[in-house]
Amino acid sequence: MNVGVCRRVVALIWDARFSLVTAMLAGFGRAAAEVGAIIIVGGNIRGFTRTMTTSIALETSKGNLPLAMGLGLVLVSIIVLINALAWGVRRASERFAG
Repeated sequence: MNVGVCRRVVALIWDARFSLVTAMLAGFGRAAAEVGAIIIVGGNIRGFTRTMTTSIALETSKGNLPLAMGLGLVLVSIIVLINALAWGVRRASERFAG
């Protein structure tokens, strides 16, 4: 690949970094909150296709609320951690950029 083209791609990605992070966080939020499509497409096979959201829905329907609440707390904690990391990276890059 031409060096000029590589520099242009790097410059383009650098200029769009905030928009790219926003798009990735929006996609992650959609994926973390999706229940119905996962059950329809992937099924609910324990150990193979079960995600945290499907486990929460299943345990709630079975009446096992403590496990469902625990899984929900873990899921929310993961989401908050990822958003906090993204926010920290954004703040650091804003300070670095001026």
